[in-house]
Amino acid sequence: MRLFATVLLLLMAALFLAARHLESIDTAWGFLRAFAEAAMVGGLADWFAVTALFRRPLGLPIPHTAIIPENKDRIADTMAAFLKSNFLTPQVVARRLKGLNVAQAAGQYLANPRGGANRLSGGAASLLADVLESLDQEKLGGLVKSALRTRIERLALAPLLGNLLTAMIAEGRHMPLIESLIRRAAEAIEANEDLLRTMIHDKANTLMRWTGLDERLATGILEGLYKLLAETVVIEDHPLRRKIEEGIEALAHALVHDADMHARVEAMKREVLANPAFAAWLDGLWERGRAQLLRTVRGHGESGRDQSGRDQSGSGDPNGQIGESLAELGRALQQDGRLQVLVNRFSRRTLVGVATRYGENIVRLVSETVRRWDAQTVTDRIEGAVGRDLQFIRINGTLVGGLVGVAIHAIDRTL
Repeated sequence: MRLFATVLLLLMAALFLAARHLESIDTAWGFLRAFAEAAMVGGLADWFAVTALFRRPLGLPIPHTAIIPENKDRIADTMAAFLKSNFLTPQVVARRLKGLNVAQAAGQYLANPRGGANRLSGGAASLLADVLESLDQEKLGGLVKSALRTRIERLALAPLLGNLLTAMIAEGRHMPLIESLIRRAAEAIEANEDLLRTMIHDKANTLMRWTGLDERLATGILEGLYKLLAETVVIEDHPLRRKIEEGIEALAHALVHDADMHARVEAMKREVLANPAFAAWLDGLWERGRAQLLRTVRGHGESGRDQSGRDQSGSGDPNGQIGESLAELGRALQQDGRLQVLVNRFSRRTLVGVATRYGENIVRLVSETVRRWDAQTVTDRIEGAVGRDLQFIRINGTLVGGLVGVAIHAIDRTL
């Protein structure tokens, strides 16, 4: 457009020369000469005006030219003040949000079948993966493991275990545990039956070994143990089962209320924490957890569909579950009027609070950013933002100036 405006100005100069030569043949050419002459004046004047906004015309130090680069800092401050007074005041923000249904708009985005919720969860997953990969892994791992160890050290383990046992007993969830322990005991006895028989044989006296009573004794003991354990599993009010339950109840009570038990549990916890094996386990836990997390978040969207195109983002994909949860939230925001009222009220209060607390900082950021730009950067960005309209000013000035010149020439001839 700048080239077009310049060519148009040169064309007016050529027309002026041609019309000036032809005017001696026929005075009617005077209208064309007047048009071209005035068009040159208008085009040059508007070229000067447009150029003076951004730079010095022909590099000459003419006063009141290069207006934008010379007043860069004042423009930055004025722009910041304009933003603050017209956009970031609490009254303006509240008035703008009054008729805006933020909850419904968010609900439409999240419930979008094209994947609004999936894009959101995918973006969060990608961001998390980038953060994990960019941080120093040794330092990050050290921080995580140190934080975990500190939390374990501060944790009152005995009352926690006691309360867990108490809750299990109250809901009857300890019975499968007791039955499992009894079955494991029976399996252990069966797996080591030969060892038990040998022990009984070694403990028996010579007479019992000569008569074979030791073998019968071992068989009787083992059969009695098997029978006892089987009855304990089958009979709900078996005395052994009740004894085990009483023992668990007593242990739960002691874990919660007994200071000596607290001290013993804390001592065992300290021994475990001081063991090098625990540190190695913690290292392995961190590495496996980090690797699994990276695989999960990096795999977002890749495992969402199988080869047949069916959605596979359900139970096995945490990102798919997050996306489905967000979509469900979106549907609730669209359908629940009371929820919309609560969310919209919270949004208005939050954004008004942001404008009140941080409006000054936001506009200062704009002002300081523009101030840091050099004059050429400011000039190029503003000139590029206004764009073609600047050259249309030159074009219009050329054409309007020409028409005015024709009008003046016509009036002059009439008079």
